[in-house]
Amino acid sequence: MQRQIYDCAAGCPFESTLQVIAGKWKSVILYHLLTTGTCRFSTLQKRLPGCSRRMLARQLQEMLQDGVIAKRVYPVVPPKTEYWVTPFGQTLKPVIMAMEAWGRQYNSVNGNIIS
Repeated sequence: MQRQIYDCAAGCPFESTLQVIAGKWKSVILYHLLTTGTCRFSTLQKRLPGCSRRMLARQLQEMLQDGVIAKRVYPVVPPKTEYWVTPFGQTLKPVIMAMEAWGRQYNSVNGNIIS
């Protein structure tokens, strides 16, 4: 997916950030990788039960292209693939953790606590 760098009026840096973390699963994938470290594809799949295998692969591919995550494929059968957050992706940690904190607060205020 082609990404654009915005150089326009105030607010566009926000749009640039959204290009990288928007999408139904990207922020959630980043959260899991940031909080648990390196994960295999199958582990991510288990943590995202509502995300299809195809969608997970697509979201991971887009994040790889953006340089937010990296992957290693081991030459074994069946294939073993691991993903982790790059140093560039680590710069998103305050954003993702702020989203988690906001979500916790929202859930406690609105009674939307899900276990």
